[in-house]
Amino acid sequence: MCGRVAQAKNPTEYGSMLKVDFTKGIPNAPAHYNGAPGQDYMIARLRTDSDDITLDMIRWGLLPPWAKDRKMAWKMINARAETVATAPAFKKAFEKRRCLVPVDGFFEWEKVGKERRPHMIAMLDRRPFTLAGLWENWKNPETGEWERTFTIITTDANELVAELHDRMPVIIAPDDRERWLKGPNPQELLKPYPSDEMTMWAVSPKLNSPKNDSPDLLEPIQQPDGSPAEGEVQRANEGEAEREPTNSE
Repeated sequence: MCGRVAQAKNPTEYGSMLKVDFTKGIPNAPAHYNGAPGQDYMIARLRTDSDDITLDMIRWGLLPPWAKDRKMAWKMINARAETVATAPAFKKAFEKRRCLVPVDGFFEWEKVGKERRPHMIAMLDRRPFTLAGLWENWKNPETGEWERTFTIITTDANELVAELHDRMPVIIAPDDRERWLKGPNPQELLKPYPSDEMTMWAVSPKLNSPKNDSPDLLEPIQQPDGSPAEGEVQRANEGEAEREPTNSE
């Protein structure tokens, strides 16, 4: 499952990463440090009249064209990789309306007794990355207006995420992004991302409520016993140190 993400950078930073066409303007996108379904996010997708990539604001929680109202969106925040190509709600979107969701990380929770401890999961080098998504058009029967919504595809968890949950969002590597957006059948990309390229750390329990949305929610905290989360903060620091001798960015 993927039910909370961080999309906190400026649109131009994501746009540069994704080679976005901003000729029609830069989206007015608020930062999401604790982003939840039902909110609007920057989504990279192909223009309908060209192969150019645009960055558009679309709501999280897919509504298939046949949905009678918005209530269904809460059941469609994720699509399973195993059935996304055949499920009625996602089949057409998988064929024609794939997208990328640029994020800085996503969140999962560790259950300790009755306590739920949130963790941020990100790339080892802390760079933004892209999740596999689908978008869809839905005509609001009350207003007659067209609305666009999206879902995030999930797959089996890799070794790192499996410490917290048995599912994780599909991450599309930089070299596979064009294929995901333009390829005829990129289903083999729907697999767990290598765990050795990722890290995670414990974050504030304030993240448990989507009402809290501030930069400090992304910062690592110590566990109640005083240790880093699963040792991953230390692992992240080691990864940064390994990069220093060759860091020419």
